[in-house]
Amino acid sequence: MSRFRWLAVMIGILALSMVTACTENAGTEPPKSAEVRDAAESSPAPVSEVTVERFEYPTHDNADTKQNWADLYLPAGAQAPDSIPLVVLVHGGAWQSQLGAEIFDPLARDLAARGMAVYNIEYRRVGSGGGWPTTFHDVARALDYVTEIDQKFPQLTTDDELVVGHSAGAQLAVWAGTRHQLRDDEVGAHPSFRPTRVISLAGPLDMVYAATHGDDRIVTALGGTPAEVPDRYASVDPIQNIDPKTPVIAMHGADDNVVAPANSQRYVAAVKQDGGKAAVELLPGQNHSSIVSSDSGSYEHVLQVITDTSSTDLITLLNE
Repeated sequence: MSRFRWLAVMIGILALSMVTACTENAGTEPPKSAEVRDAAESSPAPVSEVTVERFEYPTHDNADTKQNWADLYLPAGAQAPDSIPLVVLVHGGAWQSQLGAEIFDPLARDLAARGMAVYNIEYRRVGSGGGWPTTFHDVARALDYVTEIDQKFPQLTTDDELVVGHSAGAQLAVWAGTRHQLRDDEVGAHPSFRPTRVISLAGPLDMVYAATHGDDRIVTALGGTPAEVPDRYASVDPIQNIDPKTPVIAMHGADDNVVAPANSQRYVAAVKQDGGKAAVELLPGQNHSSIVSSDSGSYEHVLQVITDTSSTDLITLLNE
């Protein structure tokens, strides 16, 4: 993927340079109904030129056609082979069934309007047939299906691509960037598609820390506490599966009281300690859902980070 405009990114970063510190003991709380409504009610971008095609991906068991699918958003205009950068979106919702991939439709349309191809995946969650290990199998299979889609749409670039996730989807996205390190018997091992760059938006990237600081949604998703099922945490917890060669940006609302900003801070510190490339950016005045809401003050900056810069370049800028 080609390098993009640095100046625009610098301007965006300078505009949001006032970062609010968070406390290490800020645990997690159940999602608040107003925040859930904010995420679900964002209006889709009025971009009629964007085309959307749905795919059903195969699973490790009997697929659920209502959940095992992904939408591909394509921008308008000429599309030569290997000319359209691809971004994969993984929605959040606490690994539970209340929120689905439709909450990322506005973001997907806005990214496509900026010239990107967007692959927005749905997967089974707790309450609709998911949980451990099905949710993780589904996300792995949805990502691997990118290789099939690339054959049908040769205009996509799939050799150096980005995965973006929000909340629980951020945990899944960062885990997706490290599946190549898994043992043969682990969920999601031997990926046929592997992102080389990841952006986490309000992600619980230290799952043991989150689970032991009040996040019972992680305990439900994995089927036990870190003490009860340590192997499961070891397999999918981003902070326990760092690949120093996969750059990660962790963006987090400074006022997030659903997933503590300490999750992002602890993860980035661990990546740096391992010699990897990572950066954390706290967005002042933003909470858990507003970070991806089109009417928030940070939304344009988040779009700019995704579309206008490679992760390696932005990490360099954020760390200066």
